[in-house]
Amino acid sequence: MRKIYYLVLASFLLLTACAPNFGEQEEIVKETEDDTTEKAIIPKYNISDSYYKMILPFQPGEARGLVTKQLNTRLDIDEFETGLMRLAQDTFSTDKYLYQEGQYIKSDVIKSWLSRKLTGKDLEAAKEKAKKEKKEYVELGLNPALPEPTEEAGLEEINEENPIYLAHMLEHNYLIQKEDTGELGGIVLGLAMNSVHYYKQENGYAREYKIDRDELLAKGKEIAKEVVNRARSIQGLEDVPIVIGIYEQEESKSIVPGSFVAKTVVKEGSREVGKWTEIDEKYYFFPSADATSAHRDDAQMFSRFKDDIEEFFPNYTGVIGKAFYRNGEMSYLDIEIPMQFYGKAEVVGFTQFVTGKVMDYFPDYISLEVNIMSTTGQEALILKESDQEEPTVHIYK
Repeated sequence: MRKIYYLVLASFLLLTACAPNFGEQEEIVKETEDDTTEKAIIPKYNISDSYYKMILPFQPGEARGLVTKQLNTRLDIDEFETGLMRLAQDTFSTDKYLYQEGQYIKSDVIKSWLSRKLTGKDLEAAKEKAKKEKKEYVELGLNPALPEPTEEAGLEEINEENPIYLAHMLEHNYLIQKEDTGELGGIVLGLAMNSVHYYKQENGYAREYKIDRDELLAKGKEIAKEVVNRARSIQGLEDVPIVIGIYEQEESKSIVPGSFVAKTVVKEGSREVGKWTEIDEKYYFFPSADATSAHRDDAQMFSRFKDDIEEFFPNYTGVIGKAFYRNGEMSYLDIEIPMQFYGKAEVVGFTQFVTGKVMDYFPDYISLEVNIMSTTGQEALILKESDQEEPTVHIYK
């Protein structure tokens, strides 16, 4: 959240100096999930082709609030959502489609899908309740049932045989504008899968079971088939294209987020999940043994950059980086430099020095962000988009 705040603040400070006029906003009539209509506004200005225009007034998604309870870290929460929007762009282009948080799959439905399948007394109780309400019992939980421990299989064994695979599910809606109306053009569903299943033994001790990639993918694809079948039964989702992305959540102590590992596109009106496309994306922390092992040249480049700063500024306290790789190539690097400053002139001088080193060390194809911090907060921000000749630099007053 901190990074987003600084970017917005920096943009505000830069833009308020000239206050350009981006024109009047556009009004459309938007179809809702219950086939009624309501007025909505489309902002005229889009900050980047990498982002969708968002329909206003903002409508929170049905899954809002659930994500913080289901995912392990703030890093995974942010990446799951932003990565899902990035994944959507291959099917729903930013120049034709408008973004809206998921409105069709209700929060109580999502919670029921994230639960375990019922067994034993719980199953019998659910069936009895449905019978009293004169309804047919329908199994909603998408995670495997957890049988009662026996002499042959204790709590540890049954947990490792029946881990919770599906941690969270997120829906995004993409509307297409037709003259003065906005119609649902498709949805994207993200399935966040656990790479580690956490549980407690009978004595209360915490245990964990690691789920390997092959097992995670197999279960994710199996769950996706059922999710598509259920989504087609929801009013408004009968015929639209559905994109599904499988996200591998990192373990709870990780200092980098997980990533999407596979996706598929279900055609209009179809319930068939066809070919899956593997996604090669991963985050690395610099400096770390994992980064050095996987990308030695990049790790050495970062180390030289770090050493230069340490040599010339005695108040240096460390440089850390989070790199995003796509198809084996670094595409984005976020660097944080905490320093102890004794005056604004020192901040200016240090920022100029770091900017020069950024230009010296990092290739043009990398998008880069450097946050220079002190004990009182953000001191400076350096931004450089891929193939941008000169970085954008802002020093906070």
